[in-house]
Amino acid sequence: MKKGNDVDREEQEPAANEPLSPVSQLFVLPGLYCVIVLTLGFKTRCNPSAIVEGIKNTWIKLPRFSSKVEMKKNGQAVWVPVTVRVEDHVIVPDLNHFSIENPDQFIEDYTSNIASTPMDMSRPLWEFHVLNIKTSNAKSVGIGKLHHSLGDGVSLMSLLLASSRKVSDPKAPPTTTATKKHADSNAKVWWCIRRFWLMINIIFTTLIELLKFWLTLCFMRDTKTPLMSEPGDIIRPRKYINRIISLDDVKMIKNTMEMKVNDVLLGMTQAGLSRYLSKKSDDDMAPGKKKIRLRGTVAVNLRPDTKIEDLTNMMEKGSKCRWGNFVGIVIFPLWVRCEDDPLEYVRKAKSTMDMKRISMEALILYGLVKCIMKIFGVKAAENIVKRVFGHTTLTFSSVMGPKEEVSLFDHPISYVTATASGGPQALIIHFVSYVDKIIINLAVDTTVIPDPHQLCDDLVESLDIIKLSALEKGGHKVEV
Repeated sequence: MKKGNDVDREEQEPAANEPLSPVSQLFVLPGLYCVIVLTLGFKTRCNPSAIVEGIKNTWIKLPRFSSKVEMKKNGQAVWVPVTVRVEDHVIVPDLNHFSIENPDQFIEDYTSNIASTPMDMSRPLWEFHVLNIKTSNAKSVGIGKLHHSLGDGVSLMSLLLASSRKVSDPKAPPTTTATKKHADSNAKVWWCIRRFWLMINIIFTTLIELLKFWLTLCFMRDTKTPLMSEPGDIIRPRKYINRIISLDDVKMIKNTMEMKVNDVLLGMTQAGLSRYLSKKSDDDMAPGKKKIRLRGTVAVNLRPDTKIEDLTNMMEKGSKCRWGNFVGIVIFPLWVRCEDDPLEYVRKAKSTMDMKRISMEALILYGLVKCIMKIFGVKAAENIVKRVFGHTTLTFSSVMGPKEEVSLFDHPISYVTATASGGPQALIIHFVSYVDKIIINLAVDTTVIPDPHQLCDDLVESLDIIKLSALEKGGHKVEV
């Protein structure tokens, strides 16, 4: 089956020495160097030849996957098309299976090692590792290491979607959950009133959030906790771990509490961090005994539409979606307290996210960074971004994956997970959905957080506690 039709090289071929986008320019700077690590668990042993051939018919047809980054004398980074030998980018390590006692631990260590190894900037900034080793959740594993300048999470998920096929129908592309839109009232007068009030709320909320951002940029730093990294420009190696939870459990809580999946995930994160800090902090710093300022930078997709049709066609001419790095950030205050009612964590998450959803903070900050880069240069924008990340504790993001089981180059996938490496923060939390699962992935600086598995356990246990509280509340709706 030929998959080359999903991506069209001629429609996407850039001009020679095309400048990187503003956000991509930041990611190639040493102080903000960042890679995305995409891990795919396969249900069968992996055939490296099939992977190479599949990449030749899909990924390599994208200009950014067949270009390298060069720095011009004026400091601007540009894409330079080059000839690519795919076999040099698909890596099959020679594994001594007899010496591997714990395959899951081996995959964690291997992922952490390749993510911490700097990429060769003299060639296209991607590689794919094939490991035929059986783990608790897969019979083989594929690990993609992609420089963040290639694209954001939505772009790279679109690449996976365009390269995959349904297991149930090998000729059909996968699907994701479309965002539901709520109909407005039919009464025109009430519609106008609601629109006017919404506009007032948007303006007021945006001004408040921009003020908070300005205070963070100037001096407002998170409370020093066992999760907070030390100030400085050092980017340290990270430990990568993941855990699989049930999407149905998250949806049950969502339906019971009448909120969104992301609200539940943020509430679970707040509960898990509170649980972890209550064990690690002394009496004076324990959640509830002293007010703790703990905030996360949340990645926000700025594309107006994320339907499956636009995702899989993002790389084609005329698509409404944009390939590359088109994300903004919002600063999210995390509710770190010891609550008697576990559902309070998801209520607080929903309340805060409702404010963030009507705010234009992410879009304005994205435009502000672009403007600063044009007027004052890349270095000024770099200092602002590093200061914001240095004054907050963690980064949080989530990406929707396929609803049905899919195969990549005829390899059925059992799970998909992704995370990023880079920046001064000691903790990065990513959630990726796949069929009936959500995969939690933590990227942790172990010099700050020496026990990342305990932190991950606390997140999972917090979800279980919230789930039990939601069941006790009763009356949850069954989603069709």
